[in-house]
Amino acid sequence: MSIKKQVDVLVIGAGPSGTIAASIMHRGGLSVQVVEKMKFPRFVIGESLLPRCMEALEESGLLEAVKAKHFQQKDGAKFVWDEKICDFNFSQQFTEGWQWTWQVPRAEFDKTLADECEKMGVAIEYETEVTNIEIAADGSSKTTVKDKDGNTEVIEARFIVDGSGYGRVIPRLFGLEKQSSLPPRKALFCHMTDPKRSDAFEPNRIIIYVHNPKTWIWVIPFSNGNTSVGYVGDPEFFDQYKGTLTEQYKQLIAAQPELQERFGDSELVWPEPRTLQSWSVTTETFFGNGFVLTGNVTEFLDPVFSSGVTLASVSAQMAAKLVLRQLKGESVDWQKEYMDPMLKGVDVFRTYVNSWYDGTLFTIFFAENPDPGIMSQICSVLAGYVWDENNSFVKNHEKNVRTLARFLETQKSSV
Repeated sequence: MSIKKQVDVLVIGAGPSGTIAASIMHRGGLSVQVVEKMKFPRFVIGESLLPRCMEALEESGLLEAVKAKHFQQKDGAKFVWDEKICDFNFSQQFTEGWQWTWQVPRAEFDKTLADECEKMGVAIEYETEVTNIEIAADGSSKTTVKDKDGNTEVIEARFIVDGSGYGRVIPRLFGLEKQSSLPPRKALFCHMTDPKRSDAFEPNRIIIYVHNPKTWIWVIPFSNGNTSVGYVGDPEFFDQYKGTLTEQYKQLIAAQPELQERFGDSELVWPEPRTLQSWSVTTETFFGNGFVLTGNVTEFLDPVFSSGVTLASVSAQMAAKLVLRQLKGESVDWQKEYMDPMLKGVDVFRTYVNSWYDGTLFTIFFAENPDPGIMSQICSVLAGYVWDENNSFVKNHEKNVRTLARFLETQKSSV
């Protein structure tokens, strides 16, 4: 074992959170080393971005590289429940900001960000796993890593940014994991060919179909002609479908008339569909002496409103700037300047996730003659602008969502 490198910052994970943080800190003059357990390209869930991500991509210097890939532009989100439709266009949102984003095959998107980081001069080591971390009283650290051949080395750093996502490196090593308040759910999904796609199918937006009040379906078209289709619901819902994953998936497609019409004759792009289950998890704290957690390693809620990459990118953007300040000798209040605002954003998304699954948002989304001003404010939330305190559906998110739903229910019952 030998000291491999001494750097200002070690970043764990080369996903969007890790690469955005690494590029911002590198551009700020710090030496950065990224270690990534997987080999890229690799698949991960979270293919429909939100406009708020664009600000982080722009500040990190990664935006133009993504633009060059010509991913499918995303202008909004449509929710469909039988004959009822609720259509959000980001151009009508309350908050000033980006009014569009992308729908991306994550394997290609994540590799694009990582490759651009390397072009900037950020060192990335793939297939390299963190096995131990020792942090001194002054916040400096010695991190033991192991490569694919079993060779172990130590990286010395002044600070660690853990953007390891589902790997949750520091929470696992330091015993910081905490049970999420959200119930366990399961997803079954695949990429499919989409030969019947036309403008009528609106490729410039994600479409969420309500299969039943507890189960929903995402349809995310990509610019390469394929489309991601996934079912999300209680684990018990999937028990009624027997056979292989492919057989189960085809039964699910056939059970939703709109999808059977569009994808009944489509081919699976992957050898078989994939599943993900019980993903909701959080941690005791998002920071500590000499480290900060970013992205899904802090808390992952649910894919229904595509919050994952937004929380990952914004947390990375925020944390990277604080690390720059601290390593340049400034005093940083990590609780007030990082964890509190991140928790605020997570809590806003959590309200909308919970309100989706308990049916509260159905009352709002599928109401007759919805108020344009209110829907504009909710549109901003769905665009990822969950830190805009001028938006009453952000500032008083839980109260206003519940109050509005009760009002609409009263109106409906009085008719």
